[in-house]
Amino acid sequence: MLDTPLKWFRNIGILEGWSFILLLGIAMPLKYMADIPQFVTVIGMAHGVLFMLYVGIALYVTVKYRWSSPRFIGAVLASVIPFGPFIYDARIIQQYKINVKESI
Repeated sequence: MLDTPLKWFRNIGILEGWSFILLLGIAMPLKYMADIPQFVTVIGMAHGVLFMLYVGIALYVTVKYRWSSPRFIGAVLASVIPFGPFIYDARIIQQYKINVKESI
């Protein structure tokens, strides 16, 4: 299933993107509107780990697939924008002509 670095990158990107959306859309409002900070602690930690994995695998994929520096920077910038990893994933699918049904 996850037999190539590109598949790892795509899957971790999707997880990282969802963790960011959960952090911004659920955990942060609960912390500041309902005074429940526990969700930020848990989701924030998961997001931090996934972010580091995403940047690490992006660096590995950059070396492995000989991506340019701007492409690597684009991948990292996509991870700090809500829904960015999903948009970046769509570009990867398009560029590498990945069959989505077989890839994940």
